[in-house]
Amino acid sequence: MTAGRRIKNAVLAVVAVLLLVISIGAVWAHQVMAGERDAALEVWRNDAITVTDTDVSVVLAPTTDATSTGLVFVPGAKVDPYAYLFKLSGIVEDGVTVVITKPTLNLALVDLRPLATFTDGVARVDQWFVGGHSLGGVRACQYAGEQETVGIVLFGSYCATDLSDSGLPVLSFVGEHDGLSTPEKIEDSAVLLPDDAATVLVPGGNHADFGDYGVQPGDGGSATSDTAVRELITAEFRSWAAPVVGTDQR
Repeated sequence: MTAGRRIKNAVLAVVAVLLLVISIGAVWAHQVMAGERDAALEVWRNDAITVTDTDVSVVLAPTTDATSTGLVFVPGAKVDPYAYLFKLSGIVEDGVTVVITKPTLNLALVDLRPLATFTDGVARVDQWFVGGHSLGGVRACQYAGEQETVGIVLFGSYCATDLSDSGLPVLSFVGEHDGLSTPEKIEDSAVLLPDDAATVLVPGGNHADFGDYGVQPGDGGSATSDTAVRELITAEFRSWAAPVVGTDQR
């Protein structure tokens, strides 16, 4: 075999290995932690909420009494966007439109699309909170300053972007038993947030309690109910957001 042919075969072998790695990675990225059907169906059947599936997001809109406020929510890594419908539905009932993104490859940190990808075409909303769960919250912090962003909401998450001098209001939900974004890790990263950032402990809550997708490896045990977490998120967001947007969210 000539030297040229050996080089050609070696190059083809490397290309084949790279294609295999890419294929395996693509399959892995598309294997998501699916949302629990009953929780999602409860929102679909809620007359106070209209659910619209788009190419880039799932939009939850109030059917009546909608405000001009919205929340763009970025899912955690490899979690089905529909897994968050129930926990966020109380916010929607308060008049806030919620847009749950569909991240590229189901991984928020590789989704480089601008915030406008998810907000353009959403009716009536001109003030946007951005937030997310786990690594979705990390990505949400990167959206700070885009468009009409008025605040950040973290769900079992933290910022890797320094927002300490941003002046943006921040609301951070922390699961008491979160085994992934532990209370200690969130506290250590709080130096990247403004001094007046609000922290809310979810008693008995773990990492997966911010959605409805079952047990997550490495997480702590949950000692609360889905309804209790939903009610806490709704009430705390309502009281925190009202002075930010200058209106009563009810």
